[in-house]
Amino acid sequence: MISSILLAAGLSKRMGGENKLTKKIQGIPLIKHSVKNILASSINELIIVLGYQKEIIEKLIDKHEKVKFIFNKDFESGMASSIKVGINHLSDNSEAFFICLADMPMVSSNIYDFLIKSKNQKDILVPTYKGQQGNPILFNKSMKEKIMSIDGDAGAKKILELNKDKILNLEINDQGVAKGFNTQIDFDSLKRL
Repeated sequence: MISSILLAAGLSKRMGGENKLTKKIQGIPLIKHSVKNILASSINELIIVLGYQKEIIEKLIDKHEKVKFIFNKDFESGMASSIKVGINHLSDNSEAFFICLADMPMVSSNIYDFLIKSKNQKDILVPTYKGQQGNPILFNKSMKEKIMSIDGDAGAKKILELNKDKILNLEINDQGVAKGFNTQIDFDSLKRL
């Protein structure tokens, strides 16, 4: 069983008061693009970790049997708390899990499936684009305890630094793995495409 933890709890601090996950890309809220792409892949469960404006975000996402919503009451403490909440809600028979960022709507289902097919090669699979580490990162269940030791706004980067020997970087010719939407400039750049 393959699980996916989608981090959708952040404060969107760089958006000047607007929640980036509700902003529309091609008329559809950003969060819906991210969820749709994950569900179109061969994952078995999607755990969406909510925090900031949880009711608004949850209403944007269509009900689906693979989707489980979890609320992180400590979301303001940073990304690490959301990752831990997600891991605590993984199904017992989950062999591997993605940590996905909700503000990366251009990661296609093909990328998820490619990583899943490669899952037995190493404990941590990281997609890269032109040598730059991207997302989503696929972790073997054996990494759960190590991830539970992170704190603050570290995210999974700290785990990668401490476990370089367990990482397989997979070069993917798709900038979607490196393209996050954090500022108005990121959204404006889409209009120029």
